[in-house]
Amino acid sequence: MGRVTERRRVIRVRGGSAGVRPDTLVAEEPLEIRLNGKPLAITMRTPGDDFALAVGFLVSEGVIARASDVRAVTYCEGAAEDGSNTYNVVNVQLAAGVPVPDITLERNVYTTSSCGLCGKASLDAVRTATRFPGLAADPVRVPAGLLSVLPDRLRAAQKVFDRTGGLHAAGLFSAEGELLDLREDVGRHNAVDKIVGRALQAGRLPLAGAVLLVSGRASFELAQKAVMAGIPVLAAVSAPSSLAVDLALDSGLTLVGFLRGPDMNIYAGEERILLPA
Repeated sequence: MGRVTERRRVIRVRGGSAGVRPDTLVAEEPLEIRLNGKPLAITMRTPGDDFALAVGFLVSEGVIARASDVRAVTYCEGAAEDGSNTYNVVNVQLAAGVPVPDITLERNVYTTSSCGLCGKASLDAVRTATRFPGLAADPVRVPAGLLSVLPDRLRAAQKVFDRTGGLHAAGLFSAEGELLDLREDVGRHNAVDKIVGRALQAGRLPLAGAVLLVSGRASFELAQKAVMAGIPVLAAVSAPSSLAVDLALDSGLTLVGFLRGPDMNIYAGEERILLPA
């Protein structure tokens, strides 16, 4: 879309001196996701990979699990009052025979912080909705030493962060440490949805044997997205939430937090991390 960054005037103060200069900022715009033409959700995101974000969100919602579940993804024309296209409204048309969830203000959505579900109800919602229930049996093993270098590999590949300093990143790695995909966004949940959506579009779900690394913390929402996509290992450079740990223990997800160099905390699924002798 070409709207990933924007330029703004800024007064920069350095060493006691002030000057006016342009600054590069990460773009943030709303994206409305529609399902079969009906509004479903709105998220604030960095423009780009919008179709992948939309279908990745639907994977997390348990609506779809494979590329054949989607008939078409399009931008909605006439989204602005003057009839022009804002490229901020995406419609996902499901394939024939794919069940359409009840889209109402009272719908049982568990992927957002305002869903109204918590504790055991949230865990049960993910358990019953996932299309890939065999996560606990994923045999992948990752050496702790390999895991420790992934944050630097992720950071080195963040092109937009280098220009703005204002983006979260999600990276998908193989068990051998190969960077398979990387997405950046103002919202870490959007970055993960973009990765999951691109995997769905390529017919690669579930993402068995993969490692998902996120900048920042690991919330319940991110753990849920990993489980729904069949990702066995989730690592974060910061702390997980208590409910994220509960979900990891309940689902068989390996959850690593505070991944900083050789240091890390393993909160669940420690059998997948090969520790030094």
